[in-house]
Amino acid sequence: MRSIQHLGKRIRALRLRETLTQTAMAERLGVSTSYLNLIEHDRRPVSANLLIKLAQFTDLDLKSFAAGEDTKLAAVLMEVFGDPVFEGNVPSTSETREFVASNPEVARAVLHLHHSFIEARGSAATLAAQVLDRQDLTGIDRGGMASEQVTDLIQRYRNHFPELEAQAERLWKEAGLEGEEIFGSMARYLKSKHKVDVQVLKVGEMGSAVRRFDPDRRELQLSEGLRRGSRNFQLAYQIGLLDGSGLIDRITREPELTSDEARSLCRVALANYFSAAVLMPYEEFLRAAQEERYDLDLLQHRFRVNYEQACHRLTSLQRRGAEGVPFYMVRIDIAGNISKKFSATGIHFPRFGGLCPLWNVHAAFLSPNAIRVQISRLPDGRTFFSIGRTIRKHRGG
Repeated sequence: MRSIQHLGKRIRALRLRETLTQTAMAERLGVSTSYLNLIEHDRRPVSANLLIKLAQFTDLDLKSFAAGEDTKLAAVLMEVFGDPVFEGNVPSTSETREFVASNPEVARAVLHLHHSFIEARGSAATLAAQVLDRQDLTGIDRGGMASEQVTDLIQRYRNHFPELEAQAERLWKEAGLEGEEIFGSMARYLKSKHKVDVQVLKVGEMGSAVRRFDPDRRELQLSEGLRRGSRNFQLAYQIGLLDGSGLIDRITREPELTSDEARSLCRVALANYFSAAVLMPYEEFLRAAQEERYDLDLLQHRFRVNYEQACHRLTSLQRRGAEGVPFYMVRIDIAGNISKKFSATGIHFPRFGGLCPLWNVHAAFLSPNAIRVQISRLPDGRTFFSIGRTIRKHRGG
């Protein structure tokens, strides 16, 4: 089995937490005390078999030893240290990585503490503003970090949810979905399985809404202003909420989602993910992307989705053994505010401050609809290829 380097400090920390001597732990692992000592000083690699033995008599979470986990945690911690509150006390990248390698749980505790600090700071600012304005103080928003919590959870899953992918594949079989008739097939499925009627109403009847779901009357109403692809997306979204309620609820109970607002946002994100998996089936979409050399315009037209949805789907092609090219995606407005971000590449976007002003994503606003490309090299030597363009939201999608 594959061996893993540089885990010695974490093995030692685990041994001390279990109050075991080197001799006692070595006996349980079936190795000599001298060999364990070499492991703890990173002079010998740790085999996968040894980690499995460790997990049998400790509370070791094997996932925490997965390749890249320390790198991701260190990168997130460096983002946090970018908060002005740490000004003058920011550790170097190497110091942060060493700290995470030795004390991963303490590093996660620092992240949790900072999240709590941000929420408290936001509530304090709101309270101060309301006091100055002599407003009612009952409506203080405690969910300022909700969207960041959801983004962190999705990033931890690498924006890939195998169970939702499997559920989307089952829908194709159970509902008998076919390319040209996918809307009718999903509408019939909603009617037969969930007793939900689908209605397409005039814009005047819907007002500013593009969709409405009445759980009591079992009606899903869609605006005629929705394009065909967006109508399909809305049906798949509703099926995801109904068919996958148990799965979605389980994921939204993850401990990092600390508020009802965060859990609600996560439900929407997961239902959207399911919709994308239905409209762009994993194997078919990956094969098309590879055959067409990731031609985004062609992919969006072939699968009847918009440009953003096609880009988003590319970031989720992370199935083990069938991965696509690792993409990252960020959506910003002309003021530089980030409203969506996903990465399968290891690139991290700042939580505090703005994006690099030299990045071509900013220049995209100067030439709407034109595609801008750029090659960027990070200080650590990694190179990224960026595609930037504007998108225009049509009424109802």
